[in-house]
Amino acid sequence: MKKGTMQLETLTCPSCIQKIEGAVKKMDGIQEDTLKISFNSSKVKFDFDEEKVSLHDVEKAIVKLGYDVLKSQEK
Repeated sequence: MKKGTMQLETLTCPSCIQKIEGAVKKMDGIQEDTLKISFNSSKVKFDFDEEKVSLHDVEKAIVKLGYDVLKSQEK
């Protein structure tokens, strides 16, 4: 398992969090119970199985919803 952190554009409403959470949680390889989205800092943190999903795949899913990923990091 790897840890992913993404800095997004400023989130403006709670429904933004719900949309992102829904899209990321349904991806194969995301450990759902580790997904945390911070409204105040506009950060998404999660653990993922790099054999099933990549950080780039998660970025693409978030961008597809209409949010900009400013920076992402994998540990």
